[in-house]
Amino acid sequence: MNAERVSQGSYWLETAPAGAPAPPPDADVSVDVAVVGGGIAGLSTAWELARRGREIAVLEAGRLAAGVTGHTTVKLTALHTLIYDHLRRTRGPEGARLYAQSQNAAIRHAEAIVDELDIDCDWEEAAAFTYTENPQSVQELCAEAEAAREAGLPAEFVTETELPYPVAGAVRVSGQAQFHPRKYLLALADGLRRRGASVYEGTRVVGLTEGSPCTLTTEAGVSVRARKVVIATHYPVFDRALLFARLSPRRELVVAGVIDEERAPRSMYITPEQSTRSVRTAPLSDGRRLLIVTGEHFTPGTADVEERFERLSAWAKARFPEVTLTHRWATQDNDSTDSVPLVGPLRPGSHHTYVATGFGGWGLSGGIMAGRLLSDLVAGRAVEWSGLYDPRRVASVVREGGAFLKHQAEVVRHFVGDRIPPLTGLAPDDIARGDGAVVRTGTGQCAVHRDEHGQLHAVSASCTHLGCVVAFNRAEKAWECPCHGSRFAPDGQVLQGPAVKPLKKRDL
Repeated sequence: MNAERVSQGSYWLETAPAGAPAPPPDADVSVDVAVVGGGIAGLSTAWELARRGREIAVLEAGRLAAGVTGHTTVKLTALHTLIYDHLRRTRGPEGARLYAQSQNAAIRHAEAIVDELDIDCDWEEAAAFTYTENPQSVQELCAEAEAAREAGLPAEFVTETELPYPVAGAVRVSGQAQFHPRKYLLALADGLRRRGASVYEGTRVVGLTEGSPCTLTTEAGVSVRARKVVIATHYPVFDRALLFARLSPRRELVVAGVIDEERAPRSMYITPEQSTRSVRTAPLSDGRRLLIVTGEHFTPGTADVEERFERLSAWAKARFPEVTLTHRWATQDNDSTDSVPLVGPLRPGSHHTYVATGFGGWGLSGGIMAGRLLSDLVAGRAVEWSGLYDPRRVASVVREGGAFLKHQAEVVRHFVGDRIPPLTGLAPDDIARGDGAVVRTGTGQCAVHRDEHGQLHAVSASCTHLGCVVAFNRAEKAWECPCHGSRFAPDGQVLQGPAVKPLKKRDL
């Protein structure tokens, strides 16, 4: 793919500009509930609380719906690859049922909001498929179809799809949906403002004092006092419960392009094979459709991203030869070690602070579900599936042990191994324009980037979250932490948490 002819940004952000940013608070604020994070989980929570008469403040470090939600592939479905057979074995049939019920209810709830607010967000009902091309995996797909059906979804095993290539088998669930996420969320934010909520952008929260009330401190030193606080920052920026030990970051790439309507799949497809391949289309204004292909998942800071973009683009062109690629971007999510999101009280003993994280690539249905669940918990209402998602749940060895140990081993490997000097290392003069590398200097390891004009820029190579050594993503021009997924601009400014402080400047 010729990167010079392809937009390097998200199609959703490009086609739903947000206008002038909402200014941060210029004085201390007091509200009933403060929601930290302006993605789908945060705005959904704020919306549910505001419609119940609560005084709300939403605090977003960047722009609304411009982070993880603004870079998603936008599948709103309860069919999450191969989750139900896994849940049936680890949580029992009731756990699988509660998961299906809560996720499917999120779809119908979003549909009701679209109707209520008359949101023009390209809403389309579609079937969702999890498929395999490998005949040896058919039994696994049959088990998933059976488990999903037992959990209450209209699931069936099929061998035919509308894809232009054969599959060995697939799980099909009807009545799912796809839509334009940013159009939806910007309309939701407007609805919040009409209900009297305060929505702040460019407002990075760096401190939390729990109490009655709780106090949040912004980067600018402003205090926000709230009776309840919801942390919906994708990866928790405040981790009093050590949730980082149960979350592993995962980055995925997206390529998209124009395809004629008669050749465009209308359902949503995913396979866990080939480092994941996800396919769906969205309507374009000229009657054609946008083909969206996702895959090549990897831990941030550990891959040749340009090579993976090329691999994904080649796959898309091979399977859909008529597509003209127009966009590419990347998205990121966090997998919990037991495959179930963490939504509920922030930690044992928390009475005023809540968290939503670990959606495992399914943040749309998960974020809407989280908004409903958290608003009920804040109001003191009992929710049937709250125990399933409770972050304080005790993980059994069967359910979580292997994934937990594997994740911690990777973190330790990066935390310790990346500090060992390589036998042959780069010097600053070796770094090409547009590239970056971690080099050793007299003051330790520096993250050095050479811009397109040849100028060198150096910052500390230690992530400001917990100190892991960052690595450079040349395709996206960012420093990435392989331990917990924090991302920084070449000059060290925070792009994505859990870090809330920039990388420190260094002199070469």
